[in-house]
Amino acid sequence: MQASFFLSAPNPLPMELQNHSQMTYQQGAAPFLVCATSGTTVLGAFDPLDEIADICSRYGLWLHVDASWGGSALMSRKHRKLLHGIHRADSVAWNPHKMLMAGIQCCALLVKDNTDLLKRCYSAKASYLFQQDKFYDVSYDTGDKSIQCSRRPDAFKFWMTWKALGTLGLEERVNRALALARYLVEEIKKREGFRLLLEPEFANVCFWYIPPSLRTMQEGPEFWAKLNLIAPAIKERMMKKGSMMLGYQPHQGKVNFFRQVVISPQVSREDMDFLLDEIDLLGRDM
Repeated sequence: MQASFFLSAPNPLPMELQNHSQMTYQQGAAPFLVCATSGTTVLGAFDPLDEIADICSRYGLWLHVDASWGGSALMSRKHRKLLHGIHRADSVAWNPHKMLMAGIQCCALLVKDNTDLLKRCYSAKASYLFQQDKFYDVSYDTGDKSIQCSRRPDAFKFWMTWKALGTLGLEERVNRALALARYLVEEIKKREGFRLLLEPEFANVCFWYIPPSLRTMQEGPEFWAKLNLIAPAIKERMMKKGSMMLGYQPHQGKVNFFRQVVISPQVSREDMDFLLDEIDLLGRDM
């Protein structure tokens, strides 16, 4: 569960929200907004939106879904089930420049409210901008309705991408990425010395490479301390060799692991094979 609960007001916090909240419950506080996540940055994890929406509906809470990374799964009839219940959200953040590779930057904030909420929140009403007594319909002036007055028109960039590729083209982009991620997962399971951190939900494939010197070692503090050094050392070697770049990191008590995120439609199964071959080649003497 990744959902966060924001507290205010002096009413008791319902037990259901205490059980789900990642924040320290303070006596007398009450939540007003729940921020769920569809596609976390590191693991690509998805919150159960329907269950969270049930709680929000019961207690009158605003439900925001951070779908910046995972929102593009909605384009796929095969994978949109990951976001089941997102239609019940009050607001959604989504970045088409990620999975769908629209021109950077391309971000969307979608709100169900139709009472000019964004204008009421962000309008500066500056006297030197957006005069209301123009000869044309000023409702088309978008500057005083956006989060950042001079921000580029992200919606137009995504419209161009959609127009060029079509709905089926965008769907294929999502399906292909997740199919390649699944191929990589199955290859990791076959190869000696590779271990998944967890079974992935999305295109984030997190794994350790365990060199031969550690494969017979009992797993304990010394083993994990040594394994923590492996990914940074292999990353150094691959960068100095110039063969590839692959991110690594620790996460929630887990020592450094590699994190491969599949996006590009140009990536192939051969690239996935090369990635694992190269890691093994660079790390087998460690």
